[in-house]
Amino acid sequence: MIANRIRAVATALVLGTAAMAVATMPADAAMRSAVGKPLQEAVSLAKSGNYAAAMAQVKKAEAVGGLSAEETKGVNQMKEYLASVSKGQVGTDTATGAIAKFNADWNARKYRDVIADEDLLRQRGALSGAHQVVVAQAYEGLGDYRGCMRYADSHAGAGAEMVRRGMLCAFKAGDDTAARNLAIKLVSQNPTPDNWGELLKQAEHAKQLSDPQTLDIYRLKFLTGNLKGSDEYFMLSQMLIAARVQNEAAIVVDKGVQAKLLVDARAQRLAGMAKKNAADENASVQKALAAAQKQPKGEDLIKAGEVLSGMGRYGDAVNAIQAGIGKGVVDTDNAQVRLAVALYGNKQKPAAMAALDKVIRAAKTPNGKLIATMWSLYIKSH
Repeated sequence: MIANRIRAVATALVLGTAAMAVATMPADAAMRSAVGKPLQEAVSLAKSGNYAAAMAQVKKAEAVGGLSAEETKGVNQMKEYLASVSKGQVGTDTATGAIAKFNADWNARKYRDVIADEDLLRQRGALSGAHQVVVAQAYEGLGDYRGCMRYADSHAGAGAEMVRRGMLCAFKAGDDTAARNLAIKLVSQNPTPDNWGELLKQAEHAKQLSDPQTLDIYRLKFLTGNLKGSDEYFMLSQMLIAARVQNEAAIVVDKGVQAKLLVDARAQRLAGMAKKNAADENASVQKALAAAQKQPKGEDLIKAGEVLSGMGRYGDAVNAIQAGIGKGVVDTDNAQVRLAVALYGNKQKPAAMAALDKVIRAAKTPNGKLIATMWSLYIKSH
């Protein structure tokens, strides 16, 4: 049958056996000669690399009119075959041809053509999220990092890889704010330790971070598995000791010891200090809480609540922090974050999210909003 012979030859060409002979065969019931012969000629022309002439023969077959199902199938198969083997030089009116052109343009580093090919893929119903990621990479290939960033941001629905590409482009463009916003999207879509690592790295680059904000970044590093090496364990432990949150510091030191990251003489001294400080804190916390309750403002109660959270006494921490907020505090952003952490520890997740939402909607500073957003992402996914 002519139809079978044409498909067999096209398949053989794809498999690399282009030397297969093509005999002219008489028409049969499955495919009329007026359709079959041009398609056979198209196969011969394709073997010689004359794709434009081959496609002209396919169009000739298609123009016969009144095509049967078998004839239509043969025409479409030849179109797709020519589009594929010509790498999109012909046949871009098919999905296969559009994809072939897109791939060929990318491989040839024709980045502007790749960007233009998006419309072609869309018209042919062949546009996928993976193609859109490549379009973002084409902007990057042109050195148009802001174009890449904007494209990725507006096509974030294509998936985490698109958002990651946009974040990297924003970083290359020197737009730290955009990089952080895209990193937030990345974690909200897929809160893996690696994606958290990207977000926390971007957060560390924020300007004018306060000491409590820097401490929260390191706390989140610890919680998300991104506290790396002995130096970072020392850093967080020492920040907690300086912040007078001694039980929490002791927990971090213990984890560092268990992970065999804190093993030298300096680590042993740190462990001894953390243990002693935690014991002193346990002995003095009630006295400190009583003194804080007598203060006209709430800062000392917020600190007492933070200490109680570090001890695992989350219910008491919630009460202390709420009392402190009621008295009035200067750093309302941090107070709400400390309340959220205590509420979360006390298994009051919706209330914790609501406390963070207050900061996100009306933060006093951009960094306050950033810290609250990161805690919100963490609590939401745990």
